[in-house]
Amino acid sequence: MESAIINSLNQVGVKFVNILWCDNANVIRGKAIHHQRLSAYFHHGVGISAAQQAVPVMYDAPVTATGLGPVGEIRLVPDWESLIVLPYAPTHARVIGNMVRDGQPWSVCPRYFLKRMATAAAEEGLEIQAAFENEFYLLQQTKPFAPADQTVFASTAAMNIHRPLVDAIASALAAQGIQVEQYYPESGPGQIEISVLYDRAVKAADNQIIFRETVRAIAFQHGFQVSFLPKIFPARAGSGCHLHLSLWQEGTNLLPTASGKLSDIAGNFIAGLLAHLPALMALTTPIPNSYRRILPHCWSGAFRCWGYDNREAAIRVPTNPESPSPTHLEFKTIDASANPYLALGAVIAAGLDGVRRHLDLSPPVSVDPGNLSELKRCKNKIDALPNNLGKAIEHLQQDEILLTALGKDLAQAYLAVRQTEWEAMKDWELEEEVKLLSQRY
Repeated sequence: MESAIINSLNQVGVKFVNILWCDNANVIRGKAIHHQRLSAYFHHGVGISAAQQAVPVMYDAPVTATGLGPVGEIRLVPDWESLIVLPYAPTHARVIGNMVRDGQPWSVCPRYFLKRMATAAAEEGLEIQAAFENEFYLLQQTKPFAPADQTVFASTAAMNIHRPLVDAIASALAAQGIQVEQYYPESGPGQIEISVLYDRAVKAADNQIIFRETVRAIAFQHGFQVSFLPKIFPARAGSGCHLHLSLWQEGTNLLPTASGKLSDIAGNFIAGLLAHLPALMALTTPIPNSYRRILPHCWSGAFRCWGYDNREAAIRVPTNPESPSPTHLEFKTIDASANPYLALGAVIAAGLDGVRRHLDLSPPVSVDPGNLSELKRCKNKIDALPNNLGKAIEHLQQDEILLTALGKDLAQAYLAVRQTEWEAMKDWELEEEVKLLSQRY
């Protein structure tokens, strides 16, 4: 395999192979190997410090409370099945790395965590299929934080303006094995939403990394900046990254029943998500800026409830015009500041808890929960979700199911990074957040 891969890369003129990882702050990072030295790193990858998983988003220095520091060598070992020559930068190839310590998967590796959760689902007879649905802003390069247009939702004018860019993104994603399903201009000026086809859990998270990298690179080539930051403009729509999920067993989708309702196992899974949702938010909406987006009447999932075709519920179950229906669920309380391996892995862990304990699912909510009185919401067991990261962290610190799933080392490192970020940024104004984070995410 080694010689075949190296020869194929040489034949197409690849000069560097970039090995990527995504850290606990959800910053995508990488190291590049020159093609003439690839054989020396092919099997054991490149070295990174253990402290890389201790770094918050604000600066490149480790958080002491993570327990990680300058001592300890981690190998970033390529998963060669993920290798692709970059269609927008053909002298470079990309491969996703697995973090390995002393020859074994490292307990603090986010991708390894998701692999473990996918295996845990398989042990319950389930396969998780997933896709991330991204919203992002196109910004002018010459005017920081100025949108690329002043259009509105689904504007055909925006489609005409950005056709070359969107075509290039779709082509580049297709060349990397990611099929675009839908695209349209979103509500904010310069805001775009692109949805892609689902895949198995680990591949779906890999696809999210590839998606962010591809969109940013191609937008730059077309003269734009891109930001996936949840909230950039105070009076404009925020950007989510809704997670679409389905449950499968031996090629059969387990969500629908013959009558067009949720199956019992799907109900158990959703009940698990709802039970753990306040704690999940520390992983799915993991920065202070996330909570500027999650507001009532903003279609962002601000209440702990679910419903068929209800875009204000934290979990929406879309119905189809013909059978089978429903085929998937939409987890709305999530954005692209979340590490996709940690977010999806934690969502799987929460859902599996519901399946294992046969948790009963509350009745679907068929109205906007934000229009209900507090008394009616209480009567119908509809809770407002945490309104800041600090509260979500407190919930995660008390959630034994999620902490056990993460494992002691990863939980300690992740919580320490997020606590540091919360303490540093909790009193920041939006302008300060955007200045620092708009290019991190």
